[in-house]
Amino acid sequence: MIKQFLLLILFTQILSADLVDIYRSKGIEAVKLELEKELKKKSYWDNYLKDKDIKHGYYESIKYVITTEKDRKRLQLHKLKNNKFETLMTKDVFVGEVQGDKQKEGDLKTPTGTYDLTTKITKLDQFYGPMALVTNYPNVFDKAQKKDGYGIWIHGLPYDNKRDDYTKGCIALENGSLKLLDKNINIENSVLIIGEKNIQAISKKQISTILSDIYSWKDAWRKSDINGYLSFYNESFKKGNGMGLKKYKKYKKRIFAKNEKKQIDFSNINIMPYPNSLNKIMYKIVMDEDYKTKTYKFEGKKELYIELKNNKMSILAEG
Repeated sequence: MIKQFLLLILFTQILSADLVDIYRSKGIEAVKLELEKELKKKSYWDNYLKDKDIKHGYYESIKYVITTEKDRKRLQLHKLKNNKFETLMTKDVFVGEVQGDKQKEGDLKTPTGTYDLTTKITKLDQFYGPMALVTNYPNVFDKAQKKDGYGIWIHGLPYDNKRDDYTKGCIALENGSLKLLDKNINIENSVLIIGEKNIQAISKKQISTILSDIYSWKDAWRKSDINGYLSFYNESFKKGNGMGLKKYKKYKKRIFAKNEKKQIDFSNINIMPYPNSLNKIMYKIVMDEDYKTKTYKFEGKKELYIELKNNKMSILAEG
């Protein structure tokens, strides 16, 4: 709280003496709310992003971005340091035997999308080389699209050198390259982006729109503004548990009708491009959420899959 107080005092010196009056008459929480109004403005984020490299996404806690282009059979590792991306490696890979986005188990396709790396496994059949980095396919959006299957890895090549020039859906690369990849990342702050062709170009205008909309969405949530809140949800929305928009609206209306005082804070916001076979401009958002009311408390990850539609964030899936 002391650190937060000092930060707010610093803002009062930079922005306006009016904030001092707000603090004096209404307290520290009122100052915080006043400052958060700025975070809903696209102009604030335009200025904030001015000198930041976001060609592979906007990241506050992720440091390593692994991109794979299936048509070029190419994997690249990018590291974010001092607001700039550095490409650490570029390697040839094997991908699924069948082209296109994975839909079901056994279709021999490599998924298209954005994935976490969940763990590293080393006790494997020699066919997979020295190790495998396990992805979280199917993710929340995949499940909302009724995709299935499992066991999508980044793994190595057989020690006996006997294999085809494709996989059953995984990404495979030469064993030395796999070891180098593993050595140069921390899977806890890495992300894997898989595209059919070139990964979509990212504009600062798009990221500014998303960031300002995140805070506008949060503000409507905090105020129990049901219409403002639901305006950010797509007609095809699916909750992680399978709940569609119609049931989700009813559920949220019951919750918002209580008009409870809420404290909602987001931190470690990461916005990454989401290649897809739906011809949508999509992003995956992962951030830490701290939510408190008198009767309920939640601290954990908030995961959103969004489409940019009519220059506004439209939530397709939420976990």
